[in-house]
Amino acid sequence: MKFPVVLTVDEDGKFTAEVPIIPGCISAGDTREEALTSIKDAISLCLESRKAEGWELPVHHAIAHVEVEVAA
Repeated sequence: MKFPVVLTVDEDGKFTAEVPIIPGCISAGDTREEALTSIKDAISLCLESRKAEGWELPVHHAIAHVEVEVAA
């Protein structure tokens, strides 16, 4: 399965990876590649624990970009 992953970079240049359709599924790494490798493991663990709890993934999801004006 493929999952949407949001990557962000903090002030120290480290990467955080988050899967928005799996609440709480977050990982990190010193590089983009490390964060993406780490999130794969996190996804597997999150899915295992959620399956045991009876939680199901959303069948459909979409990624949308919303434009908002931000005051300076």
